[in-house]
Amino acid sequence: MRVAMIGTGYVGLVSGACFADFGHEVVCIDKDAGKIDRLLKGEIPIFEPGLDDLVERNVREGRLSFTLDGAEAIRTADAVFIAVGTPTRRGDGHADLSYVYAAAEEIAGLIDGFTVIVTKSTVPVGTGDEVEAIVRKARPDAQFAVVSNPEFLREGAAIEDFKRPDRVVVGTDDERAKAVMNELYRPLFLNETPIVFTGRRTSELIKYAANAFLAMKITFINEMADLCEAVGADVQQVAKGIGLDKRIGGKFLNAGPGYGGSCFPKDTLALVRTASDAGAPVRLIETTVAINDARKKAMAGKVADAVDGDLKGKTVGVLGLTFKPNTDDMRDAPSLDIIPALQAMGATVQAFDPEGHEARQMLREVDFKANAYDAVENADAVVIITEWDQFRALDLDRVKMLMKSPVVIDLRNIYRPDDMQRRGFRYTSVGRG
Repeated sequence: MRVAMIGTGYVGLVSGACFADFGHEVVCIDKDAGKIDRLLKGEIPIFEPGLDDLVERNVREGRLSFTLDGAEAIRTADAVFIAVGTPTRRGDGHADLSYVYAAAEEIAGLIDGFTVIVTKSTVPVGTGDEVEAIVRKARPDAQFAVVSNPEFLREGAAIEDFKRPDRVVVGTDDERAKAVMNELYRPLFLNETPIVFTGRRTSELIKYAANAFLAMKITFINEMADLCEAVGADVQQVAKGIGLDKRIGGKFLNAGPGYGGSCFPKDTLALVRTASDAGAPVRLIETTVAINDARKKAMAGKVADAVDGDLKGKTVGVLGLTFKPNTDDMRDAPSLDIIPALQAMGATVQAFDPEGHEARQMLREVDFKANAYDAVENADAVVIITEWDQFRALDLDRVKMLMKSPVVIDLRNIYRPDDMQRRGFRYTSVGRG
């Protein structure tokens, strides 16, 4: 099938490359000339394991291409995907849908014959209705269907998630559109992947509800971690004990400094605003948002407590800046709250992240180092914010030798307290009181 993918950000590029690998003919479209130029040169503008090889192979085999001018691709497409950004709108917390609506207007003037218009972007309930109205107003005679097909990709494991998903959600009541979507995802039938067809508004809400539930699950275990510290329990054992219950499950029960990234902060806030406007407030999610925001800011205090409450004149080494490992995504990363708070307490910060290059534009007066050992050298304390694999097996004897004082604050619980203490570290972790 012929697919036009509007947007070459995280969702659009991964989805486009995976559809091409399924055997479809995919054209990825973007207004950003610099991004398209990089892609045409074989450069990948985001870090996602395996994506460079996937793109290269499908470009070479003629199924994947990139362009600034998508007119021909949209005109001849069986399905046009809208995969543009929906950032939080400044001032009110609602999702900014301007890019989605602009894409809809562009599509309206170009489609020829029956076309499925798919919202892949994360959008509030009712957005599909508005997209349909925009296209219908511009082209009353057009044959089309607007479908919701939310993505459920984890950064760092996106290709695997696309090709072996738990489910595919498709929101449409149009039988012709169902046939097109079934054909697009036909390669998944071999794995017996559930294709869940729902109403369009239901599909839109499923995405927000899923992300909000996971964010709430993370926040729950973080609150349990605080309780564990207060009563002398171990949050990792608590998580294991409750996670073995199949009704709960063990995923997303890892205590830490709070969630970040491109999805959870934005989507929980959008759901709160949508629910409030509909007169059906989601108080659990409202509380989740507030707790998470406060938690990220409070982590600097945890670092200060580890050095007897005074960071003035101290050097803090930071390991990990991105919101999670195996991504270069800095959006709403806990480090963006923790590091300025450390600096406000008088600390000098030196930091390293394998892929967090955007941090150089987002954080001020940070001494960015070339590797982990440079980041810990002469530090009065080291704080682990992101659990990259390379931080899990550091030469701890070398770390201790390099540091001014052997103080480690492990916000991801990647080391064992008894082992760290035996090695001579003053070690602080999360929820292992």
